[in-house]
Amino acid sequence: MTELTGMTCAELTEWVKEQGYPAFRGKQIFQWIHQSADFDEMTNLPKVLREQLKETATAQPVKIRLERKSALDGTVKFLYELKDGNCVEGVLMRYKFGVSLCISTQVGCRMGCRFCASTLEGRVRDLTAGEMLGEILCANRYLSGKGVKVSHVVLMGSGEPLDNYDNVIRFLKLLREEDGIRLSLRNVSLSTCGIVPKMYALAEENLPVTLCVSLHAPNDEIRRETMPIAYTWSISEIMEACRNYIRKTGRRVIFEYALSDGVNAGEEQAKELSALLRGMQCHVNLIPLNIVEERDMRGVTEKNVQKFLKILQDNHISATRRREMGDDIEGACGQLRRKTIKSSEGESEKDAQV
Repeated sequence: MTELTGMTCAELTEWVKEQGYPAFRGKQIFQWIHQSADFDEMTNLPKVLREQLKETATAQPVKIRLERKSALDGTVKFLYELKDGNCVEGVLMRYKFGVSLCISTQVGCRMGCRFCASTLEGRVRDLTAGEMLGEILCANRYLSGKGVKVSHVVLMGSGEPLDNYDNVIRFLKLLREEDGIRLSLRNVSLSTCGIVPKMYALAEENLPVTLCVSLHAPNDEIRRETMPIAYTWSISEIMEACRNYIRKTGRRVIFEYALSDGVNAGEEQAKELSALLRGMQCHVNLIPLNIVEERDMRGVTEKNVQKFLKILQDNHISATRRREMGDDIEGACGQLRRKTIKSSEGESEKDAQV
């Protein structure tokens, strides 16, 4: 089956011509796909073409398998099912500025960060550009009739975006296609744990996305305790790649910093982080650590969060405490997928015993 969702309008037009249809049908199909439509809903296409499409192609490579809505703030967590049966997660969040969707870029992750649930089973495979776009299209379909669509996208779900570089770049370019969903790349944030060569490559793409770096430590010694990638690229190398990104794009870099008790959340670490970032066009997003059952890391008290935050601000570092959303639905990436996998394994074992 040919996946149409990952094609540009020009590519889809060429594909339609190869099937023996006029070029303008390609633009029609492209527009329908980006409106989250299935083939049966593409009513301005001849029925014979619609039937042929159903037999040979895929318009929506992702579907929502489960959804959980927070009773606290209305955040919705999706468990997306892919055509091969694999699952990834997405989180839909409403803000004053619009609707933001956190999407996944890989099934699982191989980065091995100690505080993350997504990496526990490793990386299964990369998502295609069409599957990433499909996460947004599913969310827009969920929102249909509510008068809103996804306006902001965060590549911060399961997976390391820069470990799936080519597919992610194609996805970003699809977002700004003239006849597609036309989402401004200034409303897109891409989070990386620090794959330095790909950070330099991204800076050359002329794609004005916000680069977010999962830093989580003010020095290499602490970073190596929780993030295996720290053995490959040092914090000084990451900082230089960030400065290059700022020079090339004119956009500030966001540093994600998950506070873990006894690891990186003390007064000394706050002062060291301030010194590291002083003078850089950046912002620090402080994150109270989400507890992962299989991990031994602990969060911090709100008092400690505010103390850490005040030290940064007193040292003229732009910083905020990230608003916690979806706490009652396990909003952190990887948790719902892992629970579903464990549940399925339990059911399989139960079936085997019958």
